[in-house]
Amino acid sequence: MIRKIIKIDEEKCNGCGVCADACHEGAIGIVDGKAKLLREDYCDGLGDCLPACPTGAITFEERKAPAYNEAAAQAAKHSNGGEKLPCGCPGTASKTISREETQAENAPVRSHLSQWPVQIKLAPVNAAYFNGANLLVAADCTAYAYGNFHHDFIKNKITLIGCPKLDMVDYTGKLTQIIAENDIRSVTVVRMEVPCCGGIENAVKQALQASGKFLPWSVVTISTDGKILE
Repeated sequence: MIRKIIKIDEEKCNGCGVCADACHEGAIGIVDGKAKLLREDYCDGLGDCLPACPTGAITFEERKAPAYNEAAAQAAKHSNGGEKLPCGCPGTASKTISREETQAENAPVRSHLSQWPVQIKLAPVNAAYFNGANLLVAADCTAYAYGNFHHDFIKNKITLIGCPKLDMVDYTGKLTQIIAENDIRSVTVVRMEVPCCGGIENAVKQALQASGKFLPWSVVTISTDGKILE
């Protein structure tokens, strides 16, 4: 059938993932850093993704395409763990927790945070705690998704956190100053698997390059259900 459907200009697409977040049908995904129309029959042609795109990469076109299959789109969302959340992250299925698990989860957990503030926007460029530091730069959602975050990541590190999607700022300049002007020994990036978290990884990568220093660095990706992805 001939119907209205979205068209994505990959040349204009910057891979931010905002369109995928805005698509309630799950028709759009990020593949190799670019937005793709994954299933034509999932696209309802209403264009919720159009105003969300910051680069104008998405338009309408009328062409031959399968009819919109609402039942299939809804079934796919539920099979992937439920509705998409307002932030664009996929939902996860609920879990029944036993009394023993509840007691274990309520046990006191030691904080390994060694400095304040932790927000990238609030942190000073120069501070004594940066000297000889192993730096942790983390997306703020990671500490909520990964249960043992303090022990596995914050321990023995200086921690900076941020969210490029909510802060609407490029952290590259400040991170460059921190790395260039202090005796940083290593950098660990912890991010979520969602596309918008690519902003914090890219900021660290660019800051390391701009600083002129060759430091060991690594990236750890956390899934929305709290697992470390290989």
